[in-house]
Amino acid sequence: MSKNDFFTYQAQTSPHPLALEVSRAKGSYIYDQDGNAHLDFVAGVSACSLGHCHPKVVDAIKTQVDEYMHVMVYGEYVQKPAVEFSKLLASHLPSNLNTTYLVNSGTEAMEGAIKLARRHTSRSQVIAAKNAYHGNTMGSLSLMGLEERKSAFRPLIPDVRSIQFNAEEEIENITKKTAAVVLETIQGGAGFIVPENGYLEKVRKRCDEVGALLILDEIQPGFGRTGKLFAFEHFNCPPDILVIGKGMASGLPVGAFVASHELMADLKENPKFGHITTFGGNPVIAAASLATLREITETDLIPQTLEKEKLFRELLRHPLIKEIRGKGLMLAPIMESKKVTDYLILEAAKKGLILFWLLFEPKAVRISPPLTISMKEIEKGCDQILSILNSYKSGTVN
Repeated sequence: MSKNDFFTYQAQTSPHPLALEVSRAKGSYIYDQDGNAHLDFVAGVSACSLGHCHPKVVDAIKTQVDEYMHVMVYGEYVQKPAVEFSKLLASHLPSNLNTTYLVNSGTEAMEGAIKLARRHTSRSQVIAAKNAYHGNTMGSLSLMGLEERKSAFRPLIPDVRSIQFNAEEEIENITKKTAAVVLETIQGGAGFIVPENGYLEKVRKRCDEVGALLILDEIQPGFGRTGKLFAFEHFNCPPDILVIGKGMASGLPVGAFVASHELMADLKENPKFGHITTFGGNPVIAAASLATLREITETDLIPQTLEKEKLFRELLRHPLIKEIRGKGLMLAPIMESKKVTDYLILEAAKKGLILFWLLFEPKAVRISPPLTISMKEIEKGCDQILSILNSYKSGTVN
């Protein structure tokens, strides 16, 4: 294998991928082909909740592979891992979120949620937030707030409107024409923006008044990342449809949308097969999801997340860091300029620390490590960040 093969045979998503050649990964580290350890402050963009190759997840996968893998399209056969995961998840959610539809990715889950909302309300209008990111399939892309990323793919799905996140005066744009309001509980690509002044509760109230459904996208903040199992618990705002993914299976491809049994029933008739998937609920991935959920809910990882947030905030103090946005282990230090952000991320990559960018906020640096990261590993990575920022400030570049 070579980097040339990577660039020749594998489709690229940007002109300049980081192209780290991975040999193996364990815990909070990714190892390259030369055996160098890279401390992972990104966790596969919030996907590897329990770090890399967590033994309980690996054991669950191996056990399930020995029993059976794919046997039938979703929803036809009773497969124990998917049923047990869905039941356990329901036990940790509000009573109206008791039925789970398992799919293959977060964006597919969002597609299903949009369809369910339109089907249930018999309305077409969907309202999303400016600078939203919900995925890249056509429905999810239609909700995205950045025109430069959408224009090349138009026409997209019709009747989508946008409001400004945290702008209370725009809540009145939610009307009886609205099928659903779709919001990230914490805006990700926009810069890890947290709801303020009871914003989500006010949106929830308005949706109830006009008969619109509230869809909360917890693809990134879900599964303990913010110090609660799901971020909406911080804001007293249970949704009608919950969209999840990323950290759900500790590194395997997965997604789901969750609603009431009554609401989800709209997808099984008039028409039949209102939403279908071949590999959704795959037993191997469901086994990994079940092991992940058990570990997160049966240990002290969630309260630890808030302690680790405090440590990051205490350590990451520097004149070039203007603020730190986010919650728990979903943090975004905002640099003085895009130039500083680029310098920090690229220099860190040379020094064995993995950082990354956010989609729409050029001054933000992504910090979303595994929930299992240790305090010593946090201290080590933060020391490297401060050292790199000092080298920028002093004008020295290695």
